Amino acid sequence: MTRLVQSSPQTDAYLADCDRLVTARSATEPSWLRNLRRKGIEHFADAGFPTTRDEEWKFTSIAPIADRHFAPAHDGQSGLTTDRVESWAGALGGYRLVLVNGAYAPQFSVGGLPAGVHVSSLRSILATNPAAVEPYLGRFAPPDRQAFTALNTGFLQDGAFVWIPPGTIIDQPISLLFVSASPETASVSHPRVLIVAGDRSQVRIVEGYVGPPGQEYFTNAVTEVVVGSGAVVDHYKLQRESQRACHIGSMYVHGTRDSTFSSHSIAFGGALVRNDIIAVLDGEGGDYTLNGLYLVDGRRLIDNHTTIDHAKPHCGSHEMYKGILSGHARAVFNGKIIVRPDAQKTDAKQTNKALLLSDDAQINTKPQLEIFANDVKCTHGAAVGQLDEDAIFYLRARGLDLQQARDMLIHAFAGDVLNRIRIEPLRKSLEEHLLSELPAAGGPANQQ
Repeated sequence: MTRLVQSSPQTDAYLADCDRLVTARSATEPSWLRNLRRKGIEHFADAGFPTTRDEEWKFTSIAPIADRHFAPAHDGQSGLTTDRVESWAGALGGYRLVLVNGAYAPQFSVGGLPAGVHVSSLRSILATNPAAVEPYLGRFAPPDRQAFTALNTGFLQDGAFVWIPPGTIIDQPISLLFVSASPETASVSHPRVLIVAGDRSQVRIVEGYVGPPGQEYFTNAVTEVVVGSGAVVDHYKLQRESQRACHIGSMYVHGTRDSTFSSHSIAFGGALVRNDIIAVLDGEGGDYTLNGLYLVDGRRLIDNHTTIDHAKPHCGSHEMYKGILSGHARAVFNGKIIVRPDAQKTDAKQTNKALLLSDDAQINTKPQLEIFANDVKCTHGAAVGQLDEDAIFYLRARGLDLQQARDMLIHAFAGDVLNRIRIEPLRKSLEEHLLSELPAAGGPANQQ
């Protein structure tokens, strides 16, 4: 273990927890996995937690995480019921893999996969066939890129593994549900997701994070997505954690020739939330879409950082993020588009809009374009504003009360993102959740 540059009781405690994990598992895991975990924890030991002095974290203080120690989460499955898990999962149909506090929970999972498709806990595949994941795990989410990715890698034990064989088309969505349940003490889990879509395959994946209301915990998740040549991956991330929880999620996407990837990031929960997406178009003809919607109130904070890296020519990317803020809530959006020197004929569009429902809500937005090619089309736009008073007056003149008029306008604002969700039961569920949360958001509805 290398010497800490920034030592603190909290970082020392995480390193001690990791040492215990390594000692317990080193005899049963392959050497490449031990080396990967070692690289992760060594980078975390060197770098420590990021601070607001770091440019990438300038507007987001992680003091609620860095100033305390979250103990490793233990088994929380005994306190859960099937009905509770079903209510979180929703009526999506298809296959469902459930993990509780980062550990596979077979009693809550649902089977029914087509022949050849493999979905399992990461711990299981590492124990039975580690060669299946060795070419991918940690390759696209390098442990030395970001402190929380390093921390996740250091504690890598379990998570979800999805393998779609070449040429396979999955009609029903595959659901990966991560439940945090630790009523007695503030705990942390480090779930890891690895999704590999073979050439010309098609799949829809719903990755959900939930927890009982009022509980305080920390989820540090990392997802790696490998999109084969001509493959289509439609990915949905739903973050509905407890409003006292902290959630750090990092997704790394790597696509090859003619690959199509779409991400729909929906964030409704959490006290401190950070979502990072790093997507690399590493093959000609690729097309990526990143959509996001978040609702934040009180004194909560949601931070979305996206990077779309155009590494090859003739690729397109489309990005739309929308936020609804009320109370003293804060949000951050940083969207970076990189166009490499060889990535001619790139077509990239980025839009970020925020709706402020109170005078005290605040968003920091920063679009970034780094263009090193000359034959490209790249545009970005950002807009921050409040509800249109003329529109509210118009709706009220036609019989709606103030609350109804306000909710209709907010629903229309969010509709640009929600209407792009291709799984109808999921879209309806999110619309209902959004409408149920709006009365608590305050804002113009309280004005006369």
